Amino acid sequence: MVRPMLTAEERARGQRLGAVLRQARGERSMVEVAALAGVPVETLRKIETGRIPTPAFFTVVALAEAVGVPLGALAATADLAAPASLSA
Repeated sequence: MVRPMLTAEERARGQRLGAVLRQARGERSMVEVAALAGVPVETLRKIETGRIPTPAFFTVVALAEAVGVPLGALAATADLAAPASLSA
């Protein structure tokens, strides 16, 4: 099965998600947050840089919990045109 190419909007949304997670991670290291979420550091790095624009749902849930951001707030912020403050 061949996966269809992502649209420009889907790639942009992935970049926004990565930026929001990076902002929420703050001063914590990628290693610390990845360990808390139970995901490989390289996966977190690729999500934060937009190289994985459509990460698995459960990966996003684990990362949201690790950085202390409610999933709804993360989704709403990633859907905006630009990253915004994360207040829940």
